[in-house]
Amino acid sequence: MKLNVPNRLTVARMVITPVFLALLLWEGLPHRFLIAALVYSIAAITDAIDGKLARKNNQITNFGKLLDPIADKILTTSALLGFMTMGLCNIWIVMIVLTREFAIASIRMIAASEGVVIPANFWGKLKTVSQMMFTILIMLLGECYQYLPKVFSPGSTCPAWLTLPNISNCLLWITAVLTVISGIIYIKDSRNVIDYRK
Repeated sequence: MKLNVPNRLTVARMVITPVFLALLLWEGLPHRFLIAALVYSIAAITDAIDGKLARKNNQITNFGKLLDPIADKILTTSALLGFMTMGLCNIWIVMIVLTREFAIASIRMIAASEGVVIPANFWGKLKTVSQMMFTILIMLLGECYQYLPKVFSPGSTCPAWLTLPNISNCLLWITAVLTVISGIIYIKDSRNVIDYRK
């Protein structure tokens, strides 16, 4: 099957994801936070470009509608897992996000079996955008905390509570709330197009 350009960008985002995660977790890599942030940003940019290209060139396909949100989930979830490994993300945030993603993925499969494709809603897109932006911000802060300790380390110019784990968890809890809201709305909307009695 020959993929159009938007779908190729979506697949590229999936390929870039393990590279990003490997860089983020590579403790011996100088400036790993900054490098990982750059790679993640490239992957996030493909998410913005593929949708615009698909709409502009009338290349919207069912393949893209299904794969694009999956690629987003793989990218954003990999960041959460990496942060959790580093002590920057509460496990309950990951649990909430993964539960929502599995639930929505199940609904998508049910819809697909009935020949229905349910695109991501506004809240889902907002959740994804905020999660990507916060992820990049956390990594940039990680770079600052690591290489500018006199400025950013708690006890210097920063309050004692203003640690990287605290900031990271605060931002990621916001995305967790948006995840729940978008999931509830998606499930509600799906009831209008899917017969769950079958």
